[in-house]
Amino acid sequence: QVQLVESGGGLVQPGGSLRLSCAAAGSIFSINAMGWYRQAPGKQRELVAGITSGGSTNYADSVKGRFTISRDNAKNTVYLQMNSLRAEDTAVYYCKADISTHWYTEPLGYWGQGTQVTVSS
Repeated sequence: QVQLVESGGGLVQPGGSLRLSCAAAGSIFSINAMGWYRQAPGKQRELVAGITSGGSTNYADSVKGRFTISRDNAKNTVYLQMNSLRAEDTAVYYCKADISTHWYTEPLGYWGQGTQVTVSS
């Protein structure tokens, strides 16, 4: 069994900052790509930022220059530092990780339970 546990969401004023964390636990052999997605009410889930096992990153255009994704491979944890938050960043944020549970298995995508981020004055 593999679990992704997220933390760090909440209510913040426009222009403020939040840091999300997502820790993977359980039967883990290796973790490939990790990423953060978000889903606002009435909208489809979208990729916010991704990071490979080697540290290469990619971002949605809407968050470039404001959000930073990072990971700690020793802790099986991915982070999302969100600065200069805007009302349009309001959404449920989900982490995703491609995890192999054994040396002989292909990686599968696992999702966290989601954490609410609300940007409002």
